Amino acid sequence: MTESVYSSTDPFPDAPTAGGVALRLLPWSGEDGRPCYLSTDDEKSSYLSRLADNLEAVQLGMAEKLLGYVAEATKGESPSETELRSMVAPLSQALRDVLRVAHSRGKRLPVLDDKASAEASAVIDREIIR
Repeated sequence: MTESVYSSTDPFPDAPTAGGVALRLLPWSGEDGRPCYLSTDDEKSSYLSRLADNLEAVQLGMAEKLLGYVAEATKGESPSETELRSMVAPLSQALRDVLRVAHSRGKRLPVLDDKASAEASAVIDREIIR
């Protein structure tokens, strides 16, 4: 099994490629906050892939719990300015983490052919854009 980690200066650039295969955006940053990417020939059982999967699950779970906490804290009586300020930093970090997971997973979705894309667009037009 071969694994390599790369980094970039753009937070969510198009995934770089290695050998024609898009690299996986990892859920952590490298030096100077630059995104890290993984090149592996075994996405399912690679140690770094499993580590990234687990960290993504933790990040999503923490974001969900934080959202619940904020919803509860803002119910009823208005929170103070200090309370609101104390929520902003963790909410920003959670949003950053969730966006990174979404970008990483989105880049790994299979690319639809033109016919499938047209069918998906027709469903969206019919069901959503009425």
